[in-house]
Amino acid sequence: MPAGEVGELMIRGAIVMDGYFGNEKATQETIEPDGWLHTGDLATMDRQGNISIVDRKKDMILTAGYNVYPAEIERVLATHPDVALAAVGSVADELKGELAKAYVIPKEGCSPSEEDIIAYCREHLAAYKVPRAVQFVADVPKTSTGKIMRRELHTLDVSD
Repeated sequence: MPAGEVGELMIRGAIVMDGYFGNEKATQETIEPDGWLHTGDLATMDRQGNISIVDRKKDMILTAGYNVYPAEIERVLATHPDVALAAVGSVADELKGELAKAYVIPKEGCSPSEEDIIAYCREHLAAYKVPRAVQFVADVPKTSTGKIMRRELHTLDVSD
């Protein structure tokens, strides 16, 4: 990929696994015949060769043909003065395929509105990246190490 472009990070070398034990199909899906391993991470590389992880490939939201990275929206939401924690997932959309939805834990004593959060995002993000829905929650699904489980966010959805 050219410098600054987003692509999947792939690695190759002596310490890269040879494959999944007893699972040839998964091995073939993950490791190229020449030894390059698909990490599942989306990344950019600058002109000096420094790599920055953008997000996980499986978490990317495809909205109207544009790639939307939940981590980018989460970084913006984390700077909102009333937000303690935010996670972003996707919701199906008939017209655009998928849209971003923010799950927000407000800071104690704060009560931002959905309109406040969306307006804040409009100030800091391109229009196609702005979440189309905001749901305020007490917590989000996390792994035992505290990592947000984005693909489980839909379990928090409430009907309108």
